[in-house]
Amino acid sequence: MSHIDNLPPLRDVIRKFDLAARKALGQNFLLDLNLTMKIARAAGDLSHTTVLEIGPGPGGLTRALLASGAKRVIAIERDARCLPALAQISHSADARLHVVEGDALALDHREVLANHGVRLGEDSVKVIANLPYNIATPLFTGWVGGSDWPPFWDGMVLMFQREVAHRITAHAGDKAWGRLGVLSDWRTHAEIAFDLPPQAFTPPPKVTSSVIMIQPREKPLAAEIRHLETVTQAAFGQRRKMLRQSLKGIAGAALLDDTGIAGTLRAEELSTEQFVALATARERLVKSI
Repeated sequence: MSHIDNLPPLRDVIRKFDLAARKALGQNFLLDLNLTMKIARAAGDLSHTTVLEIGPGPGGLTRALLASGAKRVIAIERDARCLPALAQISHSADARLHVVEGDALALDHREVLANHGVRLGEDSVKVIANLPYNIATPLFTGWVGGSDWPPFWDGMVLMFQREVAHRITAHAGDKAWGRLGVLSDWRTHAEIAFDLPPQAFTPPPKVTSSVIMIQPREKPLAAEIRHLETVTQAAFGQRRKMLRQSLKGIAGAALLDDTGIAGTLRAEELSTEQFVALATARERLVKSI
């Protein structure tokens, strides 16, 4: 029988182990059990799922995931101060919590999962995390922009600053539409589930946070990520200019002729499909040289 519900209050744990949040690590702890359970429930039935959690801190969301019946939680934590608190949870979790000390940006997440017995491509894996703000975007782009697809995960529930969440879930014509939105829309279905106010966290950040639900597209449009990145970087790097000017440095005239996309358009007017077409045209052009 699990003893998660018998663990001491998180504020007592933070006091006991002296876990003041560190700005340098992007830490803002979510201690409200009602909110952590809301995040866990957003992921659906976890009874047959291995959860990869990044930056568990003192373990607020970790507790909720385990209490919600997650088959297993593999948590990557960089801050060694938090390890005793997580060990306390692990002791009460019937061997369902495995803590990996390390930098999530530097670790190979596929390798971490495989080392803990996860059969990649067979077992259900979801990434569920209150991501540290300072590494949230590179983690997301790494999960979505990898060379292997389908990915190792079959769903993600992630927390970001609301501004970043709007960029991830934006579509053509939206004010927030940009490189992050194109990458996200190309390979995933992403939507904001709910927002969390600053006062929900300790210490309170200066911004509202948003929880996003993300599902991978089974068959995204074919494109090489490096060419899609080149095209979106050029187009949105000078987003106020027409494409014939912003794409000039990457043989834009040839790309526009190949795709039939009007050079008088601006980046924010293009759909994901049009960016993929430009990336594919660039791939053909590079191969022909």
